[in-house]
Amino acid sequence: MQSSNLLKPYIAIAIGALSVSTSAILVKWAQAPAAVIAFYRLFFTVLFMTPFFIPYLNECRKISKRDWLLSIASGILLAFHFILWFESLNYTSVTSSVVLVTLQPLFAFVGGYVFFKEKLTVSAFFSGLLAILGSVIISWGDFRISGEALFGDVLALLACAMVTGYWLVGQELRKRLSLMTYTYVVYGVSSLTLLVYSLVFRYPLLAYRKTDWICFILLAIVPTLLGHSLMNWSVKWLSAATISMSILFEPVGAAILAYFLLGEIIQPLQWIGGILILTGIGTYLWGENRKKPLPIQESG
Repeated sequence: MQSSNLLKPYIAIAIGALSVSTSAILVKWAQAPAAVIAFYRLFFTVLFMTPFFIPYLNECRKISKRDWLLSIASGILLAFHFILWFESLNYTSVTSSVVLVTLQPLFAFVGGYVFFKEKLTVSAFFSGLLAILGSVIISWGDFRISGEALFGDVLALLACAMVTGYWLVGQELRKRLSLMTYTYVVYGVSSLTLLVYSLVFRYPLLAYRKTDWICFILLAIVPTLLGHSLMNWSVKWLSAATISMSILFEPVGAAILAYFLLGEIIQPLQWIGGILILTGIGTYLWGENRKKPLPIQESG
């Protein structure tokens, strides 16, 4: 690749990371229930993807019964990730919520050790301890602020566990399905799950402000289609580890946007805890990249 073209993937992941960083801000701006915000985010995403998915219909017909079951499980996990994470933003700050959701690689590491008997390396162990220490510091700081903030932190951690499950199932599915088919099917299952959830809890689906509808559409376009699509496009030229590392910019970008757009000030313990978490996760990803390629992660 020529030097001028070499810059394009890096520009793409920079734009992608910034796009993903807007997710928490848009959720904060919307006043709808978390499940409704999540439903419309994925509903509009699927709607916008449909014209591009039509050429993949034949592949969709060939999906095995086992892969349909895995797709359903993946979609449900993604749905509850969004419900829990969006709900967490009603209780805690953007910085705390997004940083804690960034613990996803650590959850994946634990899942790989428990379910797939992957070896526990010394560097991974200490990276995990560093990230856990950071999350304890953030949670302790939020507990001092209010019990509600701590509750929001717990929801963010549960959301992180859900998206890790989605990611682990997705790893298996992506061995047999194209990216377009996988994302379209899983997003479709997830949006249907969120619709049922919203109807069961009798959340209104139409009575929302103009600002809310704008946020719903922007959530589909900016962090979902633009953010993750650019990162997936970049993997053709850059290692998945590089793209995984770029995900660590999401809490930084979200914190900066929250400061300027929402007036949220980062507390000292959030600074300390956030730096420890990002250092721990960054060290872990760097060490894993030296052993084997890493898949792209998805959270925001």
